Amino acid sequence: MEASSDYPRVRTGAGYAVGHLDDLGDGPGFRKVRKGLGVTAFGVNAIVLPPGIETGAHYHDTQEELYFVHRGAIEMEFGDGSVEALQEGGLARVDSATVRKIRNIGEVDAVYVCVGGKDGYVGRDGRVPEGEEQRVRAIHDLSADEQK
Repeated sequence: MEASSDYPRVRTGAGYAVGHLDDLGDGPGFRKVRKGLGVTAFGVNAIVLPPGIETGAHYHDTQEELYFVHRGAIEMEFGDGSVEALQEGGLARVDSATVRKIRNIGEVDAVYVCVGGKDGYVGRDGRVPEGEEQRVRAIHDLSADEQK
């Protein structure tokens, strides 16, 4: 594996990149996941937001966004005045033109991931390498058993 010159602790190989949030920067603010890991199909950033801090309001021309709270608690305020609190594991999808702003309502740095894109889902196009069918089927069966 080779290291990126901008992100020397991110490891890359033939068709993949692996890193850690701390490999992409430190302190509060944006961690450029797309740039750091070489993502080309959609936008993605991680944001570290200190307690009590609020982002500015924003919207997009065409890009829908998905937010995932990894650590802490945030509150999202939308253009219609509604407010939603999201704890660790919380998710929110926001249309491009919907105004939103985010504030950290917890006592620790909140870390959330924001993924954005346009023109959506490509369908189920996954394939299994030859010889791996049995293993994938076993994992699928385990997952199905857990849902019962």
